[in-house]
Amino acid sequence: MTVAAEPTALPTALESIRAVALSTGLPYAGAVPPQLAWELFSAGEVVLVDVRTTEERKFVGHVPGSQHVAWATGTALTRNPRFVRELEVKVGKQSTVLLLCRSGKRSALAAQAAATAGFTRVFNILEGFEGEIDAHKQRGGKDGWRFHQLPWVQD
Repeated sequence: MTVAAEPTALPTALESIRAVALSTGLPYAGAVPPQLAWELFSAGEVVLVDVRTTEERKFVGHVPGSQHVAWATGTALTRNPRFVRELEVKVGKQSTVLLLCRSGKRSALAAQAAATAGFTRVFNILEGFEGEIDAHKQRGGKDGWRFHQLPWVQD
């Protein structure tokens, strides 16, 4: 039997975020702004997991080097019943994980599910990859990973 390695210290920037989450009753470790998510990910301090569908990643773009575990699949966004198991296989329960979706809503649900399953260091990335829909019914014009001009690639 393999014993999981002890987790490294939580990055300092995430300690205060976790404290806010605890004090406000957030059901997962916290919510991280996109710029901080990129800083931590590019420094190798966290694992970034994209929870969007395979199609979204392929046709809209994704963060280079990010992992992928779909929270839901297909155009109907059918909930992936194996999400937590797949996440554990990819990253392990002891990792510090940042989850990313389109707008930050699915990744919040995924973070909650992961926390319920025993992940103690799972955070949601605020604003998501594309951001909220604006007054012109378009995404990416006011917030989100791409809006902040953070690194991304497209297949």
